[in-house]
Amino acid sequence: MTVLRRTLDFLYRAAGVLAAVCLIVILLLIVVQMLARWTGAIFPGAPDYAGYAMAAASFFAFANALNRGAHIRVSVVLNAVPAGIKYLLEIWCFGLATAIVWYFTYYAYWFVYWSWKFTEISQGQDASHLWIPQSVMVIGGGLLAVALTDNLVSVLLKGEHRIVRDTIESHGE
Repeated sequence: MTVLRRTLDFLYRAAGVLAAVCLIVILLLIVVQMLARWTGAIFPGAPDYAGYAMAAASFFAFANALNRGAHIRVSVVLNAVPAGIKYLLEIWCFGLATAIVWYFTYYAYWFVYWSWKFTEISQGQDASHLWIPQSVMVIGGGLLAVALTDNLVSVLLKGEHRIVRDTIESHGE
């Protein structure tokens, strides 16, 4: 079981690192596009590539952000209710979120499949095959679905989720 735990934690962390790399790629694309404008050169498709990288950064970050406590949760409500009700609310919240994200991932897969099947090309100057940037939805959505399932199973078996708060909270000091 510890091998599975280490593998899942590695996947969540690796997805977070990929999200950070995508943000750096966006920065580099913007800088190169600025340099191209200043020199009179053309960098076709740069805004499209930056958009693809932004989508990739978002979807890759979802699972890591969930486990780091960066997603918005109803902690105020959960901390105000008795333990038994909190347990049921946690199961309901993780269960509903898990079902929704698995549903999204399933249909995202078919969306990407049909884009590949019909060889859809982007409308921009880059003329990229759309299934390539769209596949990030399936990968990121799948990782988020696994992370939510992981937390749901943890709540069911241990009575607590695996979300760790990495942020420092300000109390108006």
